[in-house]
Amino acid sequence: MGIVAGLDSSPDFTRIVVCDTDTGAVLRQGYAPHPVEGRPSDIDPQAWLLSLGEAAGGGLLEGVQAIGVSAQQNAVIPLDAQGNTVRPAMVGGDKRAQVAAADLVDALGGREAWAQAVGCVPQAAQPVTKLRWLAKNEPENALRTAALLQAHDWLVWQLLGRPVRRTTDRGGASGTGYWSAATGAYRPDLVELALGHQAMLPEVIGPSDAAGTTPEGLLISAGTGETMAAAFGLGIGLGDAVVSLGASGSVMAVHPEALTDQSGMITSLADATGMHLPVVTTLNAVRVLRGAAELLGLPDLESLSELAMKSTPGAHGLVLLPYLEGERTPNLPHTAGTLAGLRRESMKPQHLARAAFEGMLCGLADALDVLRGRGVDVRRIFLLGPAAELPAVQASAPSLFGTQVVVPQPADYTAIGAARQAAWALGVSQGTLDPRTPPAWQGAAAQVLEPGEELAVGQAVRQQFTAVREQTHPGAFRA
Repeated sequence: MGIVAGLDSSPDFTRIVVCDTDTGAVLRQGYAPHPVEGRPSDIDPQAWLLSLGEAAGGGLLEGVQAIGVSAQQNAVIPLDAQGNTVRPAMVGGDKRAQVAAADLVDALGGREAWAQAVGCVPQAAQPVTKLRWLAKNEPENALRTAALLQAHDWLVWQLLGRPVRRTTDRGGASGTGYWSAATGAYRPDLVELALGHQAMLPEVIGPSDAAGTTPEGLLISAGTGETMAAAFGLGIGLGDAVVSLGASGSVMAVHPEALTDQSGMITSLADATGMHLPVVTTLNAVRVLRGAAELLGLPDLESLSELAMKSTPGAHGLVLLPYLEGERTPNLPHTAGTLAGLRRESMKPQHLARAAFEGMLCGLADALDVLRGRGVDVRRIFLLGPAAELPAVQASAPSLFGTQVVVPQPADYTAIGAARQAAWALGVSQGTLDPRTPPAWQGAAAQVLEPGEELAVGQAVRQQFTAVREQTHPGAFRA
C-alpha cells in the first residue's frame, strides 16, 4: 500500500513517525519542541504548527499518502465567527478552573447528574470546565466565541486548509464533558450551561473515516486524543488494561460499552476503534516514590528500587496508604498519607522503600478493581511509564494486580497509533481494508511478567493494605 505518517502534538513537542502501511514498521521519524517556555496554561496554537513544520523538515513526509494526528487532550481553542482564535488555547491541568468545576457540578444537580449525562464528572482540566472559567473571568471573550475545537481538531483543520467542515473523533469528543460516549451525541445544553450560550461543535466522524484531503492530495484521518492514540499504537483490545505510571496514575481498559458510574470514579471515554475506554485515575503514583526517596535521602528512583529489593513482600508489616496529595480513587480530596504497622523490627529504610512501592501499586490495584467490579474483563495489563522499568515495580506488580503484566519497550506509541489510524483510513478509501477492522500491525515489543507462585503472597499484601485502608477510611472505597 505505501507509507503513512503519525503526528503526536504533545504538551511539550511534536513527534512524527513515518510507517509502512502493511506492517507498521517505523521507517523515519522527526521531532521538534514547541517554541514555548515551560508549560503555560495558555498557548497560541500557532506554536504547534511551528514545531510541526520543524519536525517535518528535511523531506520527512516525502512519499507519504496519509497523515493521522493525535494531540494533547483537554486543550480547547475558542474561535470567533470568522474562524480566528478568540484568545490563546486553554491547555493543561489548569488549576485556575477548580472553582469552575465545582460550580458546574452544582449547576447540573451533582456528580450523579453529570455521570448520567456524559459519563464523567467535571474536572479542572476538561474543556467544559474551561468554558465555565472563560464565561466567569473573560466574559467578552466568551461572548465572541462562536465555535469550539480541541487540539487535534484544530491541527486537522489547519492541515486541510481551514475548510468549512470541521471534524473530530469519538475519542477526542468523549473527553470534552459535553459529548456522551453512551449515546454518541453532543449535549449542547451543557456547552450553554458552561459558556452562557451555544457554540458550533465539530462533526464527530467514524474511526476509519477520513477528515478530508489536503490541497496536495494527502489524506488526513479523523485524528484522536493522545490517550486513545497510545492505546491504538500499543494494539490493546478486549481483556487488556493499561496502567500508566506518571506523577499521578491512571488505569484504563477496553470495553464494548460505555460505563455510567454514579460515584464519578470512572470517566467514560471512547477509543479510536469504535469501542470504549473507561478510565479510573489516582492522584498518587510516582510522586509517592519520589517522596519516599527524598525522605530516605536517596538520589533517584533506581536507588529506591535497589533498597526496596533488600526487603521482602509485605515490607515486614509496614503499610503505606499513599494519599500524599489527597486522593481521587477513593474520593478523599483532603486526606493525607498514612504509614501503619510500625514496629521496632520494621523501622528500617529498606522496609519503608518496599512499602512505598507496594502502597503505590495497591492504590492502582484499587483503581483496577473499580473497573473489574463493573464487569470489565482484565486478563493482561500493559504497564507504562519510566517507573515500569524499575525492578521493585516489576517484582511486585504481577502478584498485586493478580494477572499477567506486559512492559512494552519504550517507543512513540501515540504517534504510531496516529499513523495506524491514517493507514486504516487510507485502506478504506482504497477499498483494501474493512471500515470495521483496523490494519493488523505488529504488536509492541515487550517484556512479559507472570504472577506465578508469588500470586498468593501478592494477594496477602493486598489484604493487608485493604485492612489498613478500611480501618483508616471506613467505607471510603467501594469497588
